[in-house]
Amino acid sequence: MPKSLKTLLASLPADQILSTNGDLATPITAPVVESSRDVEPGGLFVARAGLSTDGHRFIAEAIDAGAAAIVGESKQPELPVPYIQVKSAGQVLGFLAAAWHDFPSRKLIVIGVTGTDGKTTTCHLIQSILKQAPDIRAGYISTIAADFGGETSATGLHVTTPGAPQIQAYLAKMVAAGLTHCILEMTSHGLAQGRLNGVDIDVAVLTNVMHEHLDYHGSWEGYRAAKALMFRMLQKAWRKPAQEKVSVINADDPSSAYFAAIPADCLISYGLHRPADRRAQGIKHLSDCTSFSVCGHSVTLHLPGEFNIANALAALCAAGALGIGWAAIKAGIAAVELVPGRMERIDEGQNFIAMVDFAHTPNALKRALEAGRGMLAPGKRVIAVFGSAGLRDIEKRRLMAETSAQLADMTVLTAEDPRTESLADILDMMAAGCLAEGGVEGETFIRVPDRGEAIYRACQLAGAGDLVMACGKGHEQSVCFGDTEHPWDDREAMRSALRGVPLSTLPTARMKPPRH
Repeated sequence: MPKSLKTLLASLPADQILSTNGDLATPITAPVVESSRDVEPGGLFVARAGLSTDGHRFIAEAIDAGAAAIVGESKQPELPVPYIQVKSAGQVLGFLAAAWHDFPSRKLIVIGVTGTDGKTTTCHLIQSILKQAPDIRAGYISTIAADFGGETSATGLHVTTPGAPQIQAYLAKMVAAGLTHCILEMTSHGLAQGRLNGVDIDVAVLTNVMHEHLDYHGSWEGYRAAKALMFRMLQKAWRKPAQEKVSVINADDPSSAYFAAIPADCLISYGLHRPADRRAQGIKHLSDCTSFSVCGHSVTLHLPGEFNIANALAALCAAGALGIGWAAIKAGIAAVELVPGRMERIDEGQNFIAMVDFAHTPNALKRALEAGRGMLAPGKRVIAVFGSAGLRDIEKRRLMAETSAQLADMTVLTAEDPRTESLADILDMMAAGCLAEGGVEGETFIRVPDRGEAIYRACQLAGAGDLVMACGKGHEQSVCFGDTEHPWDDREAMRSALRGVPLSTLPTARMKPPRH
């Protein structure tokens, strides 16, 4: 799929190009990339300034690797290949990658899902519904994996939208595989950094907007504005035959009016508590499922917690916007019994409930603990294990600890990606949150720096009928200490703890004193 440099540049917003130097007819015969390590002969290298490194430092390496042209932000001395200076390399990267792959999202019906909590579960529910519909072949790109219609690929160690070249390559692979639809999880980072530019979406779904990522976005308003970028993409997206541009909004979210004000061809609202187009009624929590009715249709959901009812409502609204009938909607929702790392039960024959959940925000932790409490008989205890990440939103540490102090009977504070911050300092901040809510160290909360030991200690504290819930990592496959990602899986750690042995593979395991 060779393209001329001029053809690729034609995909960019008019105000992005500041200057050009070199032959714009130069053929680009290999993909658009943002890492010099990924450059193939004939490719286009986009140099952008990141948080930890500056891609302009690797322009020479990219040229040595065979880059046919360079796009960057800074002025450069004369180069042996064409150089295009733009306002923001990060913002143009997605458009260039989309153009290289012949705009694959224009050949798919794309459902974008954003929100603080519930994105991945909602994506899984939507895909399950679409699987029930005839003549639809749906893939997805989530923070867990990408599904190309039978073949899956992991998308990363930690939650984030993949890079723009990777997203466009995934979409192109879906088109080549004959898929018709794609469900795309869109994070605030991915939207703000332009990684989703060049994606033409048809349905935009909001789960909620709560306290998260304020370290990056600067304020709650900035965070909300980043989420809103997905809805603004509807206005600029390629219009596909017979497909309206649809917004799906959570009416129960305090920001619902803000998002509803962003123009779309059609707006569908859902909720449990406020008036909405699709409202859950007659909710019944049974031993193995939850049932509720929507618009006169009875729905069965096997995922626990009220928050998953909201996720199911979001999914059914998105499916309805695509013309999917109620039979497929109900069958698709009922078919989802597990989303990896989301309220996932771990059973090693113990006499209490053990679960792993991805809850890593105050609101998600609150909802997970409330759902857990609803599973227990009166008098049984909830034991929560979680941490808070380093180099991220500091306020969240206190809020999560306060939430657990209010809702759990015992809180075990531990490591969660401390990165280059002091783990002891992070735990101090969290302990202060527990104390502020009347917690007593040693009685209602403890600090156990090693995550494997923390999960083990929680299991040792559990009695018959209690619940141990390890939160914050879910499906993720690593924990970051310093600049190193150490392999880790909370589910394996829970299984090991239930067998009586703490998983001791993290650096903190070597720091703790031996047990007697």
